[in-house]
This record gives sequence, C-alpha cells and structure tokens, in this order.
Amino acid sequence: MTQIFSHIIPNVENWPVADQSRNRAEFIVRLNKFVIDQLQTTHKHNLHDLISKTIYMENQRIKLTPWKVDPPDEKAYWKSISNELEGAATREDKIEVEQELLKRIINRYNEEIVGHFMPKTFLFSRIFLTSFFKRIFNRYFASGQWRWGNKKTLQQKIKVKGNVELIRTLFEKGTVVILPTHYSNLDSIMVGYAIDANVGLPSFSYGAGLNLYNVEIVAYFINRLGAFRVDRRKKNPIYLECLKSMTGYSLIEGVNCLFFPGGTRSRSGQTEDKLKLGLISSVIEAQRLHLENNNEKKIFVVPLNLGYHFVLEASHLIDQHLQLVGKDKYKRTKGGGPSFANVVRFIKDLYTKSSEMYMSFGDPLDVFGNKVDADGISYDKFNHVVEMKDYFTIEGELSSNSQREGVYAKILGETVVDSYKKFNVILSSNVVAFVAFHLIYEEYKESGLLHLVNQRNFSFAIDNSKFEEHVGLLLNHIVSLSTQGVVTISDESWSDVKQLIHEGLSKLGIYHAVDILKKDKTAQIICQDIRQLYFYHNRLLNYGFEEFMGWEKV
Repeated sequence: MTQIFSHIIPNVENWPVADQSRNRAEFIVRLNKFVIDQLQTTHKHNLHDLISKTIYMENQRIKLTPWKVDPPDEKAYWKSISNELEGAATREDKIEVEQELLKRIINRYNEEIVGHFMPKTFLFSRIFLTSFFKRIFNRYFASGQWRWGNKKTLQQKIKVKGNVELIRTLFEKGTVVILPTHYSNLDSIMVGYAIDANVGLPSFSYGAGLNLYNVEIVAYFINRLGAFRVDRRKKNPIYLECLKSMTGYSLIEGVNCLFFPGGTRSRSGQTEDKLKLGLISSVIEAQRLHLENNNEKKIFVVPLNLGYHFVLEASHLIDQHLQLVGKDKYKRTKGGGPSFANVVRFIKDLYTKSSEMYMSFGDPLDVFGNKVDADGISYDKFNHVVEMKDYFTIEGELSSNSQREGVYAKILGETVVDSYKKFNVILSSNVVAFVAFHLIYEEYKESGLLHLVNQRNFSFAIDNSKFEEHVGLLLNHIVSLSTQGVVTISDESWSDVKQLIHEGLSKLGIYHAVDILKKDKTAQIICQDIRQLYFYHNRLLNYGFEEFMGWEKV
C-alpha cells in the first residue's frame, strides 16, 4: 500500500510560495535589480546591441508567431522602444537612456513571468483535481468503492517511490529543487497534486508554458497556483536572463522550485537523455551567491521520474517527432477533431477502465551532483565529505567563473540523466510495447522505420506464443537488474508472465481512440496503431535491452 505523508507545513498561508506572492510587487523590484546586475556584468559595453537584438527578435516573433494571450500593445510598445533607442544615439546621456530602456524591458518581462499563488484557489483546486483525477485513474464502479471512489482510493493509484522521508527532512535544511521528466501537459498539475496529496510538501514555484494560457479556464487556475510563465517563442538574451533569474533568485529567497530540465515534453516518448543547462546553471549560481552572502543554506536537487501507462497527447507528440526525423519521407497524420465514435469510446473508457501513475524520486543531490544525507552533508563518489565553498574558491577566495560553473552544470545534468535511467519505473505496458514493436520491426527492418510507421491503416499480428516467450525473457532480465539496483520496477505481477502481459495489454494507452495492442479471438496479438506503439516502446531505450534480446536497434 502506498504510504501517505502528512503535511510538513499544514497552513497553506505559511508556504514560501504564498509569501512570495503576497509580496509580489516587492519581489519583482528585487528581481529587476538582480537581472540588471547580471546583464550589466555580461553586456556592460554593448547595451545598445543587446537592446537592438531584443527589439528585432521580438518584432519577428510578433509577426511570425502571434498568440491571442499576447498583450494588445506589443507592436506599439516595441516600436516605442525602438524609436527611443534610435534617438539616444546622438544624445550626451546615451548610456543613461539605454540603461533606462533596459530597466523598462526587464520590468515588463518580469511582470509577465512572475505568477501568483492564491491560497483560496489552491484549496479549491485540491477538491477539483481530486474529482478530476479520480475519473482518470479510477473506474466508475470497482470492488469496495462507490462510483469513482474517494480521495484515499485515488492516492493509492499514485505510486510514490524513492526516499521520501529524506526529501522531507531536507526541507528543514535548505531549499529544494525538483527536476521531473516531462511527457504530458498533465505533468505540472499531476506533480503538484501528488506532492501535496501524497508526499505532504508545500507547493513549488514552477514554470508553465505561456501557450497554456490561451485556454481561459486553464489560465485562471495556473495563474493562481504558483506558476511562473515561460514563453518558449522568446529567445532574446534579455528575456532568457529574466527567465533564468526567476528560478535562481527565487531559490536565493528560499522559494522551492520545480522545472522541467528537458525544456519541453518528450516528443518521442523516450526519457530525457539530454537536458537544457540554462536553468540548471541558475541553481549553481544561486548556491554560489548564498555562500558569497555568508549564507550556509544549501540548495538540494531531486530528480523525479514520472511514469504513466498512457499519455493523452501521444499521437500528436510522436507525429511531431517522426516529422522531425523523417521530414518529407514521413506521412504526417491529417488534422481534424475527434470523431463522435471516439468521443463515445473515451467516455466509456472513463467509466470502465482504471490505471495508475508512478512518481519515482531519485537520490537527493547537492548542486554538484553529490549525494547528501539527512543532515544535508554532501559526499563525493568516494564517500568523502565535501564542502560547497571549495567548488567556488580560487586561491582562497570565493569568486564567479562562468566557464567553471558551466562545467558544474554539465556534471549535474549528467548526474540527473543517470538518475532518470535508474529510477525510471518500468511498467508492464512498457514491456509489452517494447517487445511487440521489435517483433514487428524485425520483419520490416530492411525497409526501415519510416516505411513501417507510414503504414498507419494496417494491422500487424504477432503469434501469442512467440510474444509470450520474448516477454518472459525480457521480464526475467529486468527483474535480475532490479535486484541489483540497476533499474526500478512497478508494483505489478513480475513473477507471472501471463498476468504481466494481461496487465500491460489492458493498461497500454487506455484512453486512445483504438487499442494499440490487443489479443484477438485466435490468440494473436494485434497492433492497430504502429506509431503509438513506437512511442510507448521508446520508454525502454538506452537500457541495452535490444542487445540482450538479440534485436537490432531502431
């Protein structure tokens, strides 16, 4: 049974993210100064070029990728900034004008980025999300429950693995950053809900894509639940520094943060093996600034791997991935809304099917990738105690060195990726998808992957005995690796091949328009959507399972 933890800070009003929101205006003033100091350090002698580049990139964004959530005065605003920058070229106070323009741009960005946290909205969301997730993870009727069950039955569907007690203890020792994998638009609210309902931690400040704000009801809640806005269209250096500083400065002020280091959802379905180092570097910078201010408070990093039997956007995501890989050789799925039959099926599935999700926490780390104990003490790979100051000290003095901290960010990123691999919870649905795809691919490998996935209206059949034999081989190998502590497995029937297959087939992509894999009346395994099978198969890449099974890598 999944352990449910009580709240370490029961009163929502006392959470760090609530305090930041109450004092939002003052926080933005301090954040503005922090960003200005950062940019004037790196662009001291070329503010004109910095602002000019930002104006150009913003005008291109407005022209090429406008969104309805964008402020109505954008064109006029950037035209005004452009005119003032041009007019400053002949003025004696040119530098002061450029500095003032920089301050205005930074304030505009930070007003957009910094969100709110409304305790009353959060308390309502607890009730709303419990009702919502009950319908996703529970059946309408099940043994011992009424309708979709209650909060306790839902909490048992959210499986939490890892050293949660240690993570909870570290909240008293410093500031915590959680770095989850990213597969679905549900991830942010799912993680937020589960951290509150199951793990008993305060809400985190977290990044949410600005595109989500295009939907008014979603925008209403996200804007009041501690999210800071991330506009991935904006690539200019001023905005990127504002975004990076939002994370780093929040940590300096003791606000726990959550962000997806992969940057966006995994289009292929594979667990991230390369991370964006910009936000990771802000965590390292925040730790250095703590020490420079004689603050011994540590920042702890916790990798988090999310595991689902289904990703609602799987078809759309794998389409994007294959389009990127195959370009004109891939026949992308035609657009269009769901059919009436698909809507009816989805509603039926909500009533008749159930699933679960896994939250697997990796070992807590310091900002250099060292493991930490319950007292927050860091240990290197040789189990020697290490001091934070030593990493930032040159000739006995603490100092900033961007090249050195870039190396630290790379090391931390690699350590997080290793944690993702080790603590990824392998599900029954992952196993059946992996085996089924390879058995089909073996017949088509001469033609290649793109030829196979382009056959979207074709059903593929696999002999059941052959399928069962190969699942059994892979199952035994995974269980062996699990006992060695190399991989993590789900709470399913790993001792019974037939039962694990049954669970995997019944749970794989349960809310999709067609059954990705099913057993027909002749006991064959039928694949009705090879693209989505490929998506779910990709979850088990980079474990060497292909080599073990004697299969060719896709």
